[in-house]
Amino acid sequence: MRAGGGAPLPRQGERGQGREGESDRSDAPRAWIDGGARGNPGEAGFGVVFEIPGPGGVSETVEICGYLGRATNNIAEYAALLAALAFAARRGFEVLTLHSDSELLVRQLAGSYKVKAPHLRRLHQRALRLRGAIPRLVVRHVRREDNHHADRLANRAMDERLPPPAWLVSELDDARLG
Repeated sequence: MRAGGGAPLPRQGERGQGREGESDRSDAPRAWIDGGARGNPGEAGFGVVFEIPGPGGVSETVEICGYLGRATNNIAEYAALLAALAFAARRGFEVLTLHSDSELLVRQLAGSYKVKAPHLRRLHQRALRLRGAIPRLVVRHVRREDNHHADRLANRAMDERLPPPAWLVSELDDARLG
């Protein structure tokens, strides 16, 4: 599938946008991220789901979500990305496969789309800094229907106005200003 000129997006099961030499190992942690806004801008939130394998399969599922106040959908998507990368860096993950239904975010991380909006540039730069802490990161685009758990968390954060975890607040400062 092509959109707006760049490279085709990977299909389900194909290798995603990442750095050369990265793997998409089944024994590596995986994360699904989603951000949403009710109105654009509007009430916004994000959701992140980690599956962290242990002996014999998935041993830990971690859910992270937060209410952002009034923000755009793109800011909420970046907030989800920052939450996932910050969590992975805190846990010392060297390998991570990250799934997002935001084509814009995936392509901006891959460098095939420019980050034109000034308010997104700050978030993109933070994401690149955090990404550097994860040597083997694969970022995949997934269909929206394949991202339902993270979407539910983002909606829950908006519905219940759940604050982001305290350890994440400094990374999200720019997302709250959007």
